[in-house]
Amino acid sequence: MQTKDSSPINFLKNITTLPIIEVYFEFNHLKQLYRQGWLKRGVPESRCESVAEHSFAVALLSLFLADIYYLELDLFKVIKMALIHDIGEIYTGDLIPADNVASYKKYQLEKKSISRVLGKLPKGLDYISIWEEFEEGESQEAQFVRQIDRLEMAFQAGIYENQNFIDPSEFFETVKQNLTLPELKDILKELETLRLS
Repeated sequence: MQTKDSSPINFLKNITTLPIIEVYFEFNHLKQLYRQGWLKRGVPESRCESVAEHSFAVALLSLFLADIYYLELDLFKVIKMALIHDIGEIYTGDLIPADNVASYKKYQLEKKSISRVLGKLPKGLDYISIWEEFEEGESQEAQFVRQIDRLEMAFQAGIYENQNFIDPSEFFETVKQNLTLPELKDILKELETLRLS
């Protein structure tokens, strides 16, 4: 797994401190962890987004799009879900299809990771429950954030195309197959139109 640097949690080795400090040093690793799929497609490390950058973009898109189109959603839950959806990657890394890890195994590894990190916090079980809800994809909020997670990939693919790093066709196709909400489909169509300009 390619990273910018080793995990900051290593700085706290053999040090006992407050749980929130430990959790910060753990989730800070997401700033070090490249999105592996972009690297595999040829995006140079110097320009490759981190998992933290992706999660931030998913949270902002979730906030803005829920506020514009989906007022019936529990916005606080949506934001929490978007912010923590990749916390499981702290210790598992950014597993991609090319890694050939079965979905149930990926879930188990990420669940262990997220429990290890968030289990230290007073409301850790609540956060873990939100993550599980996202993974199950049953609630309206989970379905929405899961689709935003995909849509953000199309946005980033479009940027990388304009920077002449990748041909984003396969990413747009994957996203298209995973969107069901009409407004999100319209946004993807507009992004595709921009590609043809």
